[in-house]
Amino acid sequence: MGNSRAYPVFRSTDVVEAWTQALRLNALLEEHDDEVALMAELVTVEDVHMMAAVLPSAEFSHHRARVDTTGRGFAQAGLDIVKVEDSLLEPELPVSVLHYVPPDTVEDEFVRALGRGIASIGLSGRWPDDAETDSVGAAAYDGVEVVFNGDDVNWSEPAGHHTVFVHVDKWGDLPRAEKLAAFLGGTVLGDAQHGW
Repeated sequence: MGNSRAYPVFRSTDVVEAWTQALRLNALLEEHDDEVALMAELVTVEDVHMMAAVLPSAEFSHHRARVDTTGRGFAQAGLDIVKVEDSLLEPELPVSVLHYVPPDTVEDEFVRALGRGIASIGLSGRWPDDAETDSVGAAAYDGVEVVFNGDDVNWSEPAGHHTVFVHVDKWGDLPRAEKLAAFLGGTVLGDAQHGW
């Protein structure tokens, strides 16, 4: 199947503006998946508590795999962050969460709960066929993703801004990406990246 290609089409230091532009693009999808992917790296105890309030049923885990000190492989991933004291949570940071929710449920609260770590909201679906750009929608690849505090869909480095990406098929579709960027009043901001 392969990975989508993700083109950066909008960048801002304003979290609400980035989220708003992602929603504008999401409205252009012809089909929408029945789940939204919410991911976050939580770097402070306060970040963890704020996100746990928004996603109380989510499983939080170590951001990176940790070796079990008993020598039995990797430590258990799940963390019961609701019950653990702050002093015990601090050494476990950073903590990450990946949670799927129905569309239009907690996304705005998720955005308000963001801390300094990298996070993203993935809105997948299918772009409409477009004769003008000779583009065909591909439900396995298409969608919109906003990466908060970063400019790379693979979260390689944090950044002081938020980036909106459009995902297209695995062969890339620069004409579609350019048209979607123009819809936001801009241009494609860089090369295609390996997406979801």
